[in-house]
Amino acid sequence: MTIKRYGVNEAKGSGRQALPFAKATEADGWLYVSGQTPMVEGEVIDGGIVPQAHQAISNMISIVEAAGYSVADIMRVGVWLDDPRDFWSFNKIFAQYFGDHPPARACVQSAMVVDCKVEVDCIAFRKTT
Repeated sequence: MTIKRYGVNEAKGSGRQALPFAKATEADGWLYVSGQTPMVEGEVIDGGIVPQAHQAISNMISIVEAAGYSVADIMRVGVWLDDPRDFWSFNKIFAQYFGDHPPARACVQSAMVVDCKVEVDCIAFRKTT
């Protein structure tokens, strides 16, 4: 089995610091995407849960697509919300991206390492030939 790593030394955190992990890893058709926050160029975007949810999900999907997968290939999404009151607002945003291909999902409340409202990760699968 060969493991392919995407985005090593490309991920940037607050202050544009290099992060010590791959954006995603792939093996035997499985793609594991690291947690994505609502960051653009290493900085968390302003706004509440709605713009931050869009950005975090968009960041995750960009990595999925860069690896040659699609939204329909996403099998599971993990969601961390800073405030549980954001659950229903997040669900509305989530449905806009996954309405036709809903993955399995876990959603928990968690204090964030960076000052944001949400983080998402995912696992995707695509049959290899």
